[in-house]
Amino acid sequence: MSRIRLVSLSLRKKMIMVFCMPTILLFLVNMMLYFGTSSMLDSLNAVYSSNTTLNELSDGLERVQKATTGYLDTKTSDSLEQYYTYQQDYANLVQRLVDNNDESETRVMERNIKRMSLNYLELTNQAVESKRGGNVLKYKSIYEKVTRLHGYISNNITALNNMQFINNSKSYGSMMGALQTLEELNIMTLVVISMANLAFVVLIASTITEPLIKLAATANNVSQGDFEVDLLQVRSNDEVGVVTRAFNKMVVSIRAYIEKLTESMEVERKLKENELIMENHVKDAELKYLQAQINPHFLFNTLNAGAQLAMMEGADRTSNYMQRVADFFRYNIKKNKDVVTLKEEIELVDIYIYIINVRFAGEIQFDKEIDETLLNVSMPRMILQPIVENCINYGVRNIDWAKKIKLSVYSLENYICVSIKDNGIGMDQEKIEQVLEGSYQSDPSKSDSNGVGLNNCIERLNIFYERDDVLDIISEGENMGTEIILYLPEE
Repeated sequence: MSRIRLVSLSLRKKMIMVFCMPTILLFLVNMMLYFGTSSMLDSLNAVYSSNTTLNELSDGLERVQKATTGYLDTKTSDSLEQYYTYQQDYANLVQRLVDNNDESETRVMERNIKRMSLNYLELTNQAVESKRGGNVLKYKSIYEKVTRLHGYISNNITALNNMQFINNSKSYGSMMGALQTLEELNIMTLVVISMANLAFVVLIASTITEPLIKLAATANNVSQGDFEVDLLQVRSNDEVGVVTRAFNKMVVSIRAYIEKLTESMEVERKLKENELIMENHVKDAELKYLQAQINPHFLFNTLNAGAQLAMMEGADRTSNYMQRVADFFRYNIKKNKDVVTLKEEIELVDIYIYIINVRFAGEIQFDKEIDETLLNVSMPRMILQPIVENCINYGVRNIDWAKKIKLSVYSLENYICVSIKDNGIGMDQEKIEQVLEGSYQSDPSKSDSNGVGLNNCIERLNIFYERDDVLDIISEGENMGTEIILYLPEE
């Protein structure tokens, strides 16, 4: 507990303790020595107080005896007044004597002296009153008793005084020995306190200097670029502890900054890699779309020329068809534009459906339910058309009932949802999971697909949005159709 209190003190308080504690302890020891010596002296004075009392009692007895004799001899008013004064003084001294049931020899003698003294005072008073009354025979008889009793009392006081002197001398020797022991104890206490003060000063100094030495060594390592040093242990709440905590926080902050910088560089590297991958996928899609074409621009220009020729000859449907095909190729040969709007993607889907329906006599029923306010969101190009193409080739191409495809755009929480739903042959759950995981391989020989499959679209969406949950596939089973939903974050 004392250790915890010590480390919680500030440097100023520790320094004050270093200077004040020895002074306070020395003052307390000196006060103990003073009061101990004073108590011993009081005890020594009390040792001989009983002898002093007996001496005063003996002197008082003699004064009363002389005053009684003087008055009986002279019978003057002065001698009578002197008698009464001495008699009252002696009576007061007698009342100070102990009169209890203690059976020790000194107490028994003290009780006897008190009782004889009271009897003595009574007899002296009777002798004085007889003298004043002129009864000579009576006061002489009483005076003889007074004289004998005076002798008994005086002898007893002398005996008691001698006895107490002997006892007090023994007590005096014991007290002097105790006083010497007290002095030796005080010297030992001073030595112990001095050693304790020295240890205390060393402890205080170590709590100040040791953390500073460790802090200096660690700071030197950090200044040389070693940021993997062990954090310093903080054991005090003083100024050194505050500085040490600040230093530890600085080291942790530097480490976190370096880690963040490293992570940032890693993220930047991954972004560049993803960008390259995206470019490769787009180029791969473009190549597959334009596969076996010697010059896409030549094809585009040729289609435009054919459309103009058909228009000049009055073949409006043929001209419109060729113009739509030209628009389709124009979208696919755009350079340096990997990001388009949702509106542009839907326009490409419209062109594609038109071309497909011309080829297959309008058998595809294409419906749209679109929130026009959501069409400005950005997305990778060439996403929706390949999905619609897959719905036709693998969903509704070979069914015996009406072939329907519906494209919906709506808002859901923080996403813009693009739904492409067909009423075709559907998909089982195993195939859905394979497509979403990128492990499903379709058979291009079974359709005239351009080769850009769902795997390509899903991977480019994941890279573009940096998420793995951009696309979902829903099918209730065989011949129940398939719905593909894109979850595009709102910008």
